[in-house]
Order: sequence, then structure tokens, then C-alpha cells
Amino acid sequence: MNKVIQRLLIFFLGLPLVVAIVALDAINHLALHFVVFVVSLLAANEMCNLFSKTSKLISKKLLIVLSGLLPLVTFITTYFNLNPEITTYTFIFELLLIMAMSVFTTCDFKDSNVSISSSVFVVLYSGYLCTFVSRMTLFNHSIYFIALFFVMVSMNDSVAWLFGNLFGKNNRGIVKASPNKSVAGFIGGLLGSMFAAILAKLIWSDVFVGSIVKIIVLSIVIAFSGSIGDLAESVFKRSAGCKDSGNIMPGRGGMLDSIDSILMAAPVFYALTILIYPVI
Repeated sequence: MNKVIQRLLIFFLGLPLVVAIVALDAINHLALHFVVFVVSLLAANEMCNLFSKTSKLISKKLLIVLSGLLPLVTFITTYFNLNPEITTYTFIFELLLIMAMSVFTTCDFKDSNVSISSSVFVVLYSGYLCTFVSRMTLFNHSIYFIALFFVMVSMNDSVAWLFGNLFGKNNRGIVKASPNKSVAGFIGGLLGSMFAAILAKLIWSDVFVGSIVKIIVLSIVIAFSGSIGDLAESVFKRSAGCKDSGNIMPGRGGMLDSIDSILMAAPVFYALTILIYPVI
């Protein structure tokens, strides 16, 4: 029962707080950029803790700094209206730095392949993927699009949890990475994401222009992407032998447990929104 109450509090208090931060668009959404930066640092720390249980990483402190640097660079590029690809160039430079450190500091190369791959993935997952949330601040009507993104992901996660508890007892275990996940939960999450999208279209039709089919397709893709992100993080934890990535979020576990869906859905939302809406 305590876990249920904690999840309800996070939904009814956490989601409005996130939307409020998104609505603070002063200095090109400085508040949102700051939150993304802090989240990236915390996520990188948890990723290092998970991956270090099964493989040797290069300097943990360096990986955390490299991860946090990416959303910081993204804020600078958006604020000064610079080429957004600077973030990608920064990421490539970080990859070169990681490989250079492996070349010049490693004495025993037995586990080098795993070490380099794991170190690169920490920066990619906890740093680079976060930048796609920051990049959304470049959108026309950015408040509405970013808010919709977070609401769709949250509705997918929360309604999936609700449907799974109510109707998922006999249809669980299909995905071995997370045996408690159910078909009913997946359908519920999909419906939750679609509901949020359709409601946004009905209320702000002048922002989400065009056919309602576009926003429904967007919601379906985001729900699927978020679910994959959630399941992928379960794989990370199982491989590391951990139940949660941390304990920073009451009722949720670690930071990664709270943003796993967001990390995979953000680049998909960013790319698909640019394709179907006049946001740039």
C-alpha cells in the first residue's frame, strides 16, 4: 500500500511540478536546462555503479563530467542560437577522449573492449540522450510540445502500471527482462498516451495543427519507445544483479528508474515532431 501511495504522490505532485518547470521559459527555459543537467549527472553516476559491477570502466568522475557536459553545451547552443550539431560534435570528441584514455592508460587489455563500450554507453545513455529534451526548447510553441511529451510518457507509465495491477495477473511474463510487465499494462499505457495526445489536440488545435491522426501516431510511437526504454533499463539492472538503480526517488528507486522511458522516447519525439509539425 505504501508503494501505491508513493506512486500516486509522484504522479499527482511530480508531473505538475515538471510541467511547471517547462512553463518557466525565461532565459530560454533555463530552469528546464538546469534540471536536465542535474538529472544527467545523477543518471551517469547510477549507470557507472550498475556497469562497474560487471565490467571495468574508465574514470567514473570523468564519465559523469562528460555526461553532464552534453546538456550544458546544448543549453549554450540554444541560448546563443548556435549550430545544434555542436552537441553531436562534442559527443564525438568525448568518444575520442574515452578511446584515447584507453589507449594511453591501459596496461592490461584483457577487458578493454567491454571497458570502452561500457564507458561510451554511459555517456551516450545518461548524457547524449538527455540533450534531446533540451533541444525541444528550440521548437515553436516549445512549452506545449515539451509538456505534451512529458505528459504522454508519464501517462504511458502510470496507466500501464494501473492496468497491469488491475487486469494483468494472467498475462504477465511475456518479456523475460521484466516478468511483472503484462500485455494489459502495455495496452493501458498505449491508451494513456493516446488520451493525453488527443486531449492536447482538442484543447490546443492551433498548436498541434493538421489531422488528429498525426498526434495519435506520435502518441503510439512515444508509448512504444518509452516501454522499450523501461524494459532496457530492466536488462541493465538484471545484468548487474540489482533491483533498483538507486534509492533517490521514493517508490521508484533510482533516477534511472524514473527517466528510463524519457531517455529513449525523447530523441524519437524530437525527430518525429520535426517531421510532422512546423516546429523549427
